[in-house]
Amino acid sequence: MTKLSGPPSDIHPVLRRASAPPAALDLLSQAQHGLDDAAAHELPNERYATAHLAALRTAAAVLAVRGRPESSERARRRIRSAWDVLPEVAPELTEWCALFASGAARRARAEAGIRGAVTAREADDLLRDTAMFLRVVQRMLAAQPALPRARAADPRAAARP
Repeated sequence: MTKLSGPPSDIHPVLRRASAPPAALDLLSQAQHGLDDAAAHELPNERYATAHLAALRTAAAVLAVRGRPESSERARRRIRSAWDVLPEVAPELTEWCALFASGAARRARAEAGIRGAVTAREADDLLRDTAMFLRVVQRMLAAQPALPRARAADPRAAARP
């Protein structure tokens, strides 16, 4: 008889699926760290750019779960932003995509170090919006089934005595 090591709580009769693939979970973790970094920045440009990057990582996590490769060669060659692709695979996030897409040019100016590219208020608003977006996506991805779906009933089994 082989002795099992570890407490009985470590034994699961059914393998459990993670709520999201490891790549998506890693992106969500990076997004959270980015938000923490953004909150620590005193300069609005840095706070805004870092928060926007956290939002992009959050979008990338959804694309890692739901994204599908383009069907045609021509479509694959076309460069599209995450904010353009995301509404196709997650229509419930369309308004968030519009919000963050509208801030992409501001982020570019902020990253370029252009003085006054964003105000402190704009940076704080984006930080708050990104935190909310991250929470929405975390809940959305965690809502996936944690266990395999039940098998469809075999109609022949009901006919057996």
